[in-house]
Amino acid sequence: MNINNEELIKKADIQRIAEEGAKIYEQIKVNYDPKEKGKFLAIDIDSKKAYLGNTSAGALELAREHHPNKVFYIVKVGFDVAETMAKAFTNNY
Repeated sequence: MNINNEELIKKADIQRIAEEGAKIYEQIKVNYDPKEKGKFLAIDIDSKKAYLGNTSAGALELAREHHPNKVFYIVKVGFDVAETMAKAFTNNY
């Protein structure tokens, strides 16, 4: 049985996912940048497996096919976290 997104996020350790996800991305980004720049990775911090998509939703959908009840670390290839957050913030206002 799938848990809804809100329940998943409530149960997830967001801080741990962010820290571990960033570490994993640092280790694997050479495999994706620059050829996949602008695409998104959804990273499972437990298996360290990354799922590549053209959009964040696409990467997440692919990851959830394998792990339906997990929360993933999402990163835009070729951009550091600060750039990604700043872009998300400015796009909302």
